[in-house]
Amino acid sequence: QVQLVESGGGLVQAGGSLRLSCAASGRTFSIYSRGWFRQAPGKEREFVAAISWSGGSTYYADSVKGRFRISRDTAENTVYLQMNSLKPEDTAVYYCAAKTMYSRVEVTTNYNYWGQGTQVTVSS
Repeated sequence: QVQLVESGGGLVQAGGSLRLSCAASGRTFSIYSRGWFRQAPGKEREFVAAISWSGGSTYYADSVKGRFRISRDTAENTVYLQMNSLKPEDTAVYYCAAKTMYSRVEVTTNYNYWGQGTQVTVSS
């Protein structure tokens, strides 16, 4: 099993920045890649960004490309999401996820493990 714990959410004005962190523990050697998803009220959970754990390749949703950056610290088993130029439409609960097999990074059901989520609210 892998446990994921997110931190760093909060309230920020439009145009501001936040950095989310996700620490992993347990059978972390089994992780192939890690991602961030978000879910706004009344909407489905959607892909935000992902990173392959060994090679560090990164992937982004079009809606965040150029504004968000995903990175990892392999020694600390932690993944980060730096969010800049935030917009009110970025308001959502952000979830960290991990998967143990090679598969499409943007598909929610490909992820085996999920964090509890952290709220990000962007005011206009």
